[in-house]
Amino acid sequence: MANSSFSQRLRYRFDNFMSRGGSSIFLSLVVVFVVSFIALILMRGLIYLIYPEGGERIGGFFNHVYVIFLELTDPGNMNQEIGSDPVYKIPGVLAGLVGIVILSMLIAFITTALDQKLTQLKKGHSKVIEEDHTIILGWSNRVVEIVRELVIANESEDDGCVVILAEKDKEEMDDHLSMNLGDTKTTRVVTRSGAVSSLVNLDVVSVATCKSAIVLGECSEADPPEALSASDSRVIKTVLGLIAAKAPGQELNIVAELYYRRNRIIAERIAPNEVTTIDASDVLAKVMVQTSRSVGLSVVYSEIMSFDGCEMYFYGGPWPEIGFGALQFHFPDGIPLGIRRADGDLLINPSIDTSVMPGDEVLILAEDDSTIEYRPQPVATGRTLADSNQRLEHGVERQLIIGWNPKAEILIEQYADYVLAGSRIDILVQDPGDHVRIAVDRLRDKASELIIEIVDADPLHTETYEKLDPTRYDNVLILSQGVTNADPETIDSETIIILLVLRRLLDAAGPAKTSLISEVMNSRNQALVSRAGVNDFIISNRLVSMLLAQVSEQQDIKKVYDDLFEEDGSEIYLKPATLYFADLPVDVSYADMMVAAQARAEVCMGVKIKADEAEMDKNFGVKLIPEKTVKYHISAEDSLVVLAEDDT
Repeated sequence: MANSSFSQRLRYRFDNFMSRGGSSIFLSLVVVFVVSFIALILMRGLIYLIYPEGGERIGGFFNHVYVIFLELTDPGNMNQEIGSDPVYKIPGVLAGLVGIVILSMLIAFITTALDQKLTQLKKGHSKVIEEDHTIILGWSNRVVEIVRELVIANESEDDGCVVILAEKDKEEMDDHLSMNLGDTKTTRVVTRSGAVSSLVNLDVVSVATCKSAIVLGECSEADPPEALSASDSRVIKTVLGLIAAKAPGQELNIVAELYYRRNRIIAERIAPNEVTTIDASDVLAKVMVQTSRSVGLSVVYSEIMSFDGCEMYFYGGPWPEIGFGALQFHFPDGIPLGIRRADGDLLINPSIDTSVMPGDEVLILAEDDSTIEYRPQPVATGRTLADSNQRLEHGVERQLIIGWNPKAEILIEQYADYVLAGSRIDILVQDPGDHVRIAVDRLRDKASELIIEIVDADPLHTETYEKLDPTRYDNVLILSQGVTNADPETIDSETIIILLVLRRLLDAAGPAKTSLISEVMNSRNQALVSRAGVNDFIISNRLVSMLLAQVSEQQDIKKVYDDLFEEDGSEIYLKPATLYFADLPVDVSYADMMVAAQARAEVCMGVKIKADEAEMDKNFGVKLIPEKTVKYHISAEDSLVVLAEDDT
């Protein structure tokens, strides 16, 4: 500073002052206006003192001050100087010129300030003032489906809110949501841009007042291990940020999507009662296996896991001690599936004689939590009809898996728990890399009772399937091709081509037992896939999104799905009506079906009508929890949707 000149120091201080932004610029303009006004008044006053006769037309000195002010603020007022002497016109002209300059600068300042403010708003940095909202942290192709489910869940609320924080341009997020989401009904969707693990940004989205947070992975399951590890690290860091940002004593339900088991364990240990982790590949693989065991199951899971249909709730009612089987007939809407004891112990599909105590809760499948009502008296009484006394028998099976992605290993491991020794699994994949061959060798060691083979061929060529003969297989499962950064539309297009080729070959061979089960990435392709003749399809993004949304609303429901997705315990099946009724066709009520299922230690959740399985508007023939007195004409081709220990 000692070597700096006065002008340099003055310029430096001026630069610092102007760098503060709009307020400094506005203050500078005010100062320029005041200084110019005073200078022009002094000039006009000096002229008035020297030559007062020339300004008599305007009046006294204060009138001259007012004229200068008018000329500064509006140069059009210079016409008041038309009758003045030339010497009085000099300050008038100067006032007009200065006014034009200041007005131009003011307009430029206002325009710039507004543009900067709009740009700032587009960046999404202002604090969100909300309570009891759901926060989505991160951005992926699951966001739209998650928000859609939360919108349905919030329909009973007057003013629901979903806040999205992602390292993505706010305007881009808003455009994507407006194009793909549609009507959000009673829910407002607010977006903010920024690092999801930053405490500053977490404060911006008001973590301290939210009810739940969903942390999304930033890549797909098909990405390289390095990308998956980086995504998991970011998710764990974000979970730590959420725990640090929440208010003292706040109960925050955190749902995190993680790819590796070791990282899921780490995340859940951060806050055991608040953090729930989801493994998308594991869930989808298990659902695909169960669907292949019971055609139509994907429709059931899609309805149960969505808020737009039947949902599972925990409900405590004013019942006395009562048997679980008898309790099922005391609800006009809904069917109990299990019991949660007062100590938290969960029993799925207990025996009908199991006592339900007054302090217990039931796990119930119902249209909505507002429609659940316990009645002291049974709402219906089912008939005990003649039982066929049949059980399904399984033999050695052949399965064909088309494609390879991270779900394939889990899928084959799950098959080993269901099929008999000697069953065969063929994997059709073009140019399998070393990672595929190593994984298959590892699976052969784990499931030594299975025959697992790789078929190296192009899955898009008809000749491939003519050589394989798909009619030899019990099930053909089509996985979305595991291509890094592949567009979901491209993946689904290849899937549809494969389905069309297989459908043509199967139809040409005549009636066959082969079932087609496909994974679909984009829910908008549902109608196309259903018309391609597929027996069942899993919309992977939608299914995982529904699970994330449902767990964010009801944390304990994750334990139920963990039980249902495992081979041990009870699972959901669609079983032929021939197992329940000796004389078919028969007219029976839903209550009659419940009694028939109870005789086999099962819970009847609904019915599937074979004649309607191709009708999308009839939910592909599946009707869950109908009114207990409603009657159906059941034939041998129809099925009951049941919760059972096995599929026999």
